[in-house]
Amino acid sequence: MIDPNERMAAPHVCFVGLGNLPVLAPEYCDHPAGGEELQHTLLARALARRGWRVSMIVGDHGQSDGATWDGIKTYKAYRANEGIPVVRFLHPRWTKLQSALKRVDADIYYTSCAGAALGQVALFARRYGKKVVFRIASDSDCDPRALLVRYWRDRRLYRWGLARADLVLAQTPSQQRALLRNFGRQSQVVTLAVEPAGTRRTFAERDIDALWVANVRALKRPQVFLDAAARLPSLSFHLIGGRLAEAPALYEEVRARSASLPNVTFHGFVPQHRIGAFFERARLHVSTSETEGVPNTFLQAWSRATPVVTFLDPEGLISGKGMGAAVRTAEELQGAIARLARQRDAWQAASSSSARYFDEHLNESQIVSAYMDAFSGLTCASAPGRWICAGH
Repeated sequence: MIDPNERMAAPHVCFVGLGNLPVLAPEYCDHPAGGEELQHTLLARALARRGWRVSMIVGDHGQSDGATWDGIKTYKAYRANEGIPVVRFLHPRWTKLQSALKRVDADIYYTSCAGAALGQVALFARRYGKKVVFRIASDSDCDPRALLVRYWRDRRLYRWGLARADLVLAQTPSQQRALLRNFGRQSQVVTLAVEPAGTRRTFAERDIDALWVANVRALKRPQVFLDAAARLPSLSFHLIGGRLAEAPALYEEVRARSASLPNVTFHGFVPQHRIGAFFERARLHVSTSETEGVPNTFLQAWSRATPVVTFLDPEGLISGKGMGAAVRTAEELQGAIARLARQRDAWQAASSSSARYFDEHLNESQIVSAYMDAFSGLTCASAPGRWICAGH
């Protein structure tokens, strides 16, 4: 029999995401952040609301080490531009990350996105007997030929960490198959964390015809969106995108071209807590990206009954369930935008399908329970027969 005094509390989970603070902490929301930062924060908050001990390792924005938001204690690693180029990979970046990992002393360390960080976290975990969960952020994470990782050194660390992570979570069955085929790595499919459903306006109440939301980088192809705007001058196009340090010229190019098109409004960077209002105003969300997983913007759109027009259709969801349009060419993109933004009946059918799918398949309680089971299973496996798993 199991001694009741040896029952296990929920494990301490630490989210390693150096860009998370601008999403977690409102006072730092003027710093750019993307979909993975939102995912970390949504899941961390959901676990904290359920009484789990949750922490984060974040970048150093001048905040106090140990500062807490929404029940999530944060530990800072390093400043974005700290250290001497090349040398800073080891110090302060590696050394300060390892220091933060040790100060946290969590049971499970959760990280995402292909790169050196996975190898660094896995190395720490092996040394100190911790568990590592890696979350696939994009289809490109599953193919060594498509990795969005600049340096050979970082690619090697990623492969090393991927092989040694205790659990790998995929967004879709397609990613699961690709991981097994390309890396020989088993994974578990778990749905992304979601925000509560937002306001769902009628066709007439929406004043943005087409909305584009992403960081401005080449693989997101904002120029394709602007090409569509130029060919559909009677429709209103709004573009939200943060400037990235690695692509300042593209950002300026997109801003200048947007200014030259009278039907385009360029918003630049918008904090995550304000983006939902734009999805509520939009008749369509348009994605022109070359590669994705299941974008957070799709979830944000569907929660507000906003159809999606996209080149990438994860698992055929959009075309199969009528939640917008999946296109192959720029001409098809323009046609889909024109049809759904102008034809009320076509839009209403796609909007209703989007809302129905979100309500039926993206239930926050069920999604978070799947993560809790996965995390608890890792710590139970550490001492079989000794603990009763939290959440079971």
